[in-house]
Amino acid sequence: MSLSLVQSRALVGLHAAAVAVEVHLANGLPSFTLVGLAEVEVKEARERVRCAILNCGLEFPHNRRITVNLAPADLPKDSGRFDLAIALGILAASGQVDAAGLAGYEFAGELSLSGELRPVRGALALSLALHAAGASARLVLPPGSAEEAALVPQAQVYRAGHLLDVVRQFAARAGGAPAAPEWSPLVVQPAGPPAAYADLADVKGQAAAKRALEIAAAGGHGVLMQGPPGSGKSMLAQRFAGLLPAMTVQEALQSAAIASLAGRFSLERWALRPTCSPHHTASAVALVGGGSPPRPGEISLAHHGVLFLDELPEFPRSALEALREPLETGRITISRAAQRAEFPARFQFVGAMNPCPCGWLGAAHRACRCTPDQVARYQGRLSGPLLDRIDLHVEVPALAAQELLTAPAGESTAAIRARASAARQRAQARQGKPNQDLQGQEIDRHAGLDDSAARFLHVAAARLGWSARSTHRALKVARTIADLAGAASTQVEHVAEAVQYRRGLSLA
Repeated sequence: MSLSLVQSRALVGLHAAAVAVEVHLANGLPSFTLVGLAEVEVKEARERVRCAILNCGLEFPHNRRITVNLAPADLPKDSGRFDLAIALGILAASGQVDAAGLAGYEFAGELSLSGELRPVRGALALSLALHAAGASARLVLPPGSAEEAALVPQAQVYRAGHLLDVVRQFAARAGGAPAAPEWSPLVVQPAGPPAAYADLADVKGQAAAKRALEIAAAGGHGVLMQGPPGSGKSMLAQRFAGLLPAMTVQEALQSAAIASLAGRFSLERWALRPTCSPHHTASAVALVGGGSPPRPGEISLAHHGVLFLDELPEFPRSALEALREPLETGRITISRAAQRAEFPARFQFVGAMNPCPCGWLGAAHRACRCTPDQVARYQGRLSGPLLDRIDLHVEVPALAAQELLTAPAGESTAAIRARASAARQRAQARQGKPNQDLQGQEIDRHAGLDDSAARFLHVAAARLGWSARSTHRALKVARTIADLAGAASTQVEHVAEAVQYRRGLSLA
């Protein structure tokens, strides 16, 4: 047989598109041609595959015209994930591997020159996409990638460390030659998440900020903290992920799949909510994703976790404005001339900022040296539409040295998480989603405002000049506060507290 077909997959975002690797051997001048809109690293597979086959003691058809087609032809292909499929296609077309036996399997793996298989990026995303599409194909992957892919329930994943390991399983048998032992699918049982969250009890004082974080964890709301340097904003933000409820299996798979796309997945961090803290020099592409092919940005890597932006006004304005759509929709769409990719981005936003360039505006123990014009320009770096999308604005004052030394340890993360999880479960039982995700008529149906609370909210919104978005967000925060209090309806005291979080910052 001079024609063979091997199945593989290409990743476009989180979507795994089927790729048929067709190999044809023909008479004529010896050549090795690879077609099918392949990027440079895919075209370089010709040399890797040739050396790997020869160094494994197998026969490479030097005297034939080799044509490898990666179909469909209009789908861009990148990375070295097709090396294993191309090598098996050549071996099948030359009769060294049973071509019929390859049916029902899909292969991905980069080959070294010795034939060793190296991990590929996005293996978990590939397996998860196959599972979501209901595909029944069996995956053959290198060590490292196979363990990722096997995390998906009911996935049939086989681990191969070398090209010869795969060839032995599918080698063409002459006469009554015995078959290789049957492979067993890889089974991975990840341990539960380690106690890796720092404890909120480490932060002394700051009761108002801790209360805001508790509300945010209970309802899925975003938080913006303002305060002078050293007041504890970063410590609070880094401990926020520990207040969120435990991840479900589906959430853990989605979060790990995105980390796998970026090459950041670690089995030790399975089911641990991520906290992404990009530096304030990060560009808009670094935050929202991009490139060719499109890669996930920090907001997608924080999916089902926390995105913490410290020194918020120092970020480029284009990067901050790019957050507006994901904060509303929970996803980001990256469009390029040749392709379009959509990534999930349902993160909880936590921002921190100083009140002015020197940081000491309003501090009791140190004078601010900034002019009013400098303060206005600094605070004006955050646009009104962006601030409008952040539910909770809270001030974090600096503690005096004496107060810091004598203050008792704060409440533990476990205690606050228990209350926040109970409130979130109430919302889940009532409406099937966190309060932050309520949209349109769902807000009116589930807010449960009594008459006096409704009148109070209308008066507050009119006096403060709120937009419709601000009013709805305050209403959702009030519903969360009511859930934390175990109240069946949203009352005046719940709305009053929610209003304070919408006007706590001077720039809000």
